[in-house]
Amino acid sequence: MAFHQVRFPLDVALGARGGPERMTDVVTLSSGREERNQRWAQSRRRYNAGYGIKSRADMQIVLAFFEERRGRFHSFLWRDGLDNSSNGLQPLGTGNGSATQFQLVKRYGAAFDPYDRPITKPVAATVDVFADGVATGGFAVDALTGIVTFGVAPGAGVVLTASFTFDVPVRFDIDRLDIELTGFDAADAPAIPLIEVRE
Repeated sequence: MAFHQVRFPLDVALGARGGPERMTDVVTLSSGREERNQRWAQSRRRYNAGYGIKSRADMQIVLAFFEERRGRFHSFLWRDGLDNSSNGLQPLGTGNGSATQFQLVKRYGAAFDPYDRPITKPVAATVDVFADGVATGGFAVDALTGIVTFGVAPGAGVVLTASFTFDVPVRFDIDRLDIELTGFDAADAPAIPLIEVRE
């Protein structure tokens, strides 16, 4: 298996459905109270690309993409139409005078229990980094890990932030496409499930 640094067709992805999934165990005690256990530290996204198929041409493009990925075997990039950018500046870290590498993250929430999602597939050309609020250079971004590496370590106490767009690494969650030709120029595949992968 391998990661293919190619994006699922955007025209189809924009019509898809999906979003984040969590894994939580909930046990109801005899008193009626609950005990809850969060089994995953990070959320995992699922999508159904079948809703984005609008024509026979769309279906042919997805069919070729599916075959090249060998079904569930190879992972690839997915553009989430709702959640694909930093939406402003996100925390990157604080310099200590020696650290040169920082992981891109997107923070959800603020006051109660913010969640920092690691961003592992940024669009490198869109990454801007700021040191104490001022745009800075002298860094490189790994588009396969989301790690920002500085040539010179940021000074102690320097607050680093970043803005960026990103993709989600996913794979097909099926090994069989169920396609129906519904008309001369129409095709339907109601279920083309995709699932986020951890690499």
